[in-house]
Amino acid sequence: MSDVKYTPAPLEPPPTYETTASIPLKPSMTKGPLPRALDLPLLSSVQGRRIILASASPRRRQLLAQIGLSNLSVIPSTVPEAFSKTLSPFEYVLQTATQKAMTVYSSQIDSPDGEPALVIAADTVVVSPRGQILEKPRSEADHIAMLKGLRDSISHKVYTAVVVMAPLSSARDPGYALESTVEETTVKFGRDISDELILSYVRTREGADKAGGYGIQGIGAVLVERIEGSFDNVVGLPLRPTLALVEKVLRDDEDVRDEFAEAEEEE
Repeated sequence: MSDVKYTPAPLEPPPTYETTASIPLKPSMTKGPLPRALDLPLLSSVQGRRIILASASPRRRQLLAQIGLSNLSVIPSTVPEAFSKTLSPFEYVLQTATQKAMTVYSSQIDSPDGEPALVIAADTVVVSPRGQILEKPRSEADHIAMLKGLRDSISHKVYTAVVVMAPLSSARDPGYALESTVEETTVKFGRDISDELILSYVRTREGADKAGGYGIQGIGAVLVERIEGSFDNVVGLPLRPTLALVEKVLRDDEDVRDEFAEAEEEE
């Protein structure tokens, strides 16, 4: 294909790559009726208690709201994500998500706001066919090159690690329950995507704050021909595995498990 000819910037240029991540959500993304919580006994046991999302991602918050976990404290980890890119993508996302969860849990366990009932952390990476872990694009030129590379490849992988922690009521070491999973989805871009479409998408800045440079849940869907695996995994939080982890850590708490068993016997 011929090189893209850059058109003049619009009168009101989009935000820079340095500021995009701090843009507040549009009102349409935050208003409206919240979904009812799933009527599950273990989830009901933490309703009204402190649940922390160790991520600033509005997409993860919205996904958790879909299963009724809408009253969240958002406390992102401030520890730099400095794991080596020589790790396998599986290990990289798992170690990063675990670090996020452990850091936030440790900082909040004795918080004046009360200890958390749950801490949920996640990390998502996009991986090229050559195994390169793709970060968020650093500039418009980097963004364009990243999307062209994904278009020109057969397919690419998206990995999301989810880590859920909960304090134990008993004194059983180490004092908390921790469960994790890593989910994989294969994504294929359309090979007929033009350079002009890529440039137009880049200039929306939708993908500027996303690993891999695109948002499948938004305008970025026009780039995707098909996926194999979980859609919400590509968005940033696979809901079904996350719910399973939440239930598992709550069952790991002996006191909660005993209360749950007693409630079942009374029914």
